Amino acid sequence: PLPYTEESLAHVAARIDQVQSRLGRRIIVENIAAYVRFRHSTIPEAEFLTELCRRSGCGLLLDVNNIYVNAVNHGFDPLVYLRAVPANAVEEMHLAGFDRGEHCLIDTHGRPVHEAVWTLYRIAVQLMGPKPTLIEWDADIPALEVLLGEASKAQEILRHNYAKAR
Repeated sequence: PLPYTEESLAHVAARIDQVQSRLGRRIIVENIAAYVRFRHSTIPEAEFLTELCRRSGCGLLLDVNNIYVNAVNHGFDPLVYLRAVPANAVEEMHLAGFDRGEHCLIDTHGRPVHEAVWTLYRIAVQLMGPKPTLIEWDADIPALEVLLGEASKAQEILRHNYAKAR
């Protein structure tokens, strides 16, 4: 995690620009699950990422589970976050499961996608349009049928929203 300040924004945007220039291609950055907040942050996370994409030309890997985990842990409205992110910056979405710790949610990638995250994902797809989506599950890996079931849910949401858009 880093403080969401103008100084951090300028620093990270410059570093992304260096990497993209070196690679000769656009990269995407992901919103993280963060368990601490910096008191001196002056920019909301979604606005920080939006401005980062605008300044550097990078794309965004929108981790919907991380939005939900952070919203619960830090007390903000995840819908306000989603509405602040420009659809044209989002290149991919991630979904995952979390665990409930004693005082917070923890992004563990070891559980099925929670229903609240599925709801947020449906809204994200409505706002952003269909984007490639990945189910992250890399701890306590279940049977293949369970993983395919999660992927099928995401695919159905994408298919439903794509049909609406046509």
